[in-house]
Amino acid sequence: MHKKDKTEKLKSNIKYLIKSRGETRLSLCNASGLTRTTIYNILEGRVVNVQQSTIRKISDFFGVSYKEIETVDFEEREIIESSATPDGNMNPAAVPIIRESLLIQSLDKKIGELATIHSLTYYFGTACNLIGVLLENDICGVNEAGDLLIVKKGLSNGDGDKLVYDTITKKLAITTNDPDKDSITTIGVLIEERFYGK
Repeated sequence: MHKKDKTEKLKSNIKYLIKSRGETRLSLCNASGLTRTTIYNILEGRVVNVQQSTIRKISDFFGVSYKEIETVDFEEREIIESSATPDGNMNPAAVPIIRESLLIQSLDKKIGELATIHSLTYYFGTACNLIGVLLENDICGVNEAGDLLIVKKGLSNGDGDKLVYDTITKKLAITTNDPDKDSITTIGVLIEERFYGK
């Protein structure tokens, strides 16, 4: 496949994945660490040779294959896959399970990397950039040690409960408000809670 064809495929896949996963160009930039200019240049067809590191960041963000994002038409494939199954379900997303004690040092790692070094669980639904946080301590009045929280990693403009970490108390908490203290780090938006109570 020629570079120009690969770039066209990459461009159409990014557009489709943004739309189908409920993301925006901005959320892609924020979570992947790429600049808006980089994403806009790819989507406007101004780049013929996209750097491999850029492609890997984009594919990691969407949780798709790094090799396929330039060669496979995801929209076409997902239409075929959803019509081939009786209930139109999609493949579950693999979610790395990270113990609470390893969480902070894991935040700067990509999902693809985390998936190779941690055990996995699966999430059935449309989402990307997910991690599972295995609690080792209770979260006051909400969750117990042993519970697994499925979290969409990173900052979010939307509503919903957020998992946050207080660097002073060294404890996790769940809040609906955006944290305004410097000591609070947002882990991400809570997508699902799985209770493994004693």
